[in-house]
Amino acid sequence: MNKKLLLISNSTMAGEPYLDWCRDVILNFLNEFNIKNVLFIPFAGVNIDPKSIEISYNAYESKVQNVFYPFNIKINSIHHYNDYKEAINQSECIMVGGGNTFHLLYELHRNNLIEIMRNKVLNGIPYLGWSAGANLACPTIKTTNDMPIIFPLSFDALNLIDFQINPHYLDDNLSNHGGETREQRIKEFLVVNKETKVLGLREGAYLNVYDDKIWLKGQKSARLFNFYSEPIEINPSDDPIKI
Repeated sequence: MNKKLLLISNSTMAGEPYLDWCRDVILNFLNEFNIKNVLFIPFAGVNIDPKSIEISYNAYESKVQNVFYPFNIKINSIHHYNDYKEAINQSECIMVGGGNTFHLLYELHRNNLIEIMRNKVLNGIPYLGWSAGANLACPTIKTTNDMPIIFPLSFDALNLIDFQINPHYLDDNLSNHGGETREQRIKEFLVVNKETKVLGLREGAYLNVYDDKIWLKGQKSARLFNFYSEPIEINPSDDPIKI
């Protein structure tokens, strides 16, 4: 088994502690591959602490460390290293936190980390991410929900899977909101990207991807969009799904 991915729609359920709903999912993934040291990528965490981005990264690292410290999992953020590429080369697992996907990708392109991360994951080190971290595993970040607060060199992402994810997928708009639904936005994307499929990953759902097999797990079904057919519902199952 080479490719080992855990792609989570969201970190937190409303009203619950941080990473509470998916903590055991993450721990099971790490334990499956005997991972004790995790390289954390905090670049999406622009506003964890509004004083500065550097302070935000420190705060983000601490926030994640506090969840996993009781389980003897060490979380070390890449921003402490002098050589980012060497940090990735020496890592045994990569964890990418959520936040702003554009800023995440901007920093990865700026530091020339996309190819080295992709190669490491395709050659066997486990990768896990939530929200923006799930988007990053896609061919591009074009199906993120985030504002483009900064312009990355390219929208091209890690391309670890051959379809797009829309995390936090919602079926309906908020009441009294007159804008487009998430489904309408995804269908806009498909009009100009006809050969690409999009998986609307609802909060409470996640994907396990091992080599070329994909499992949908969690509390919710997902919605698969394809330009050439109507959307279909996919339910969590012990069997691999087809996308």
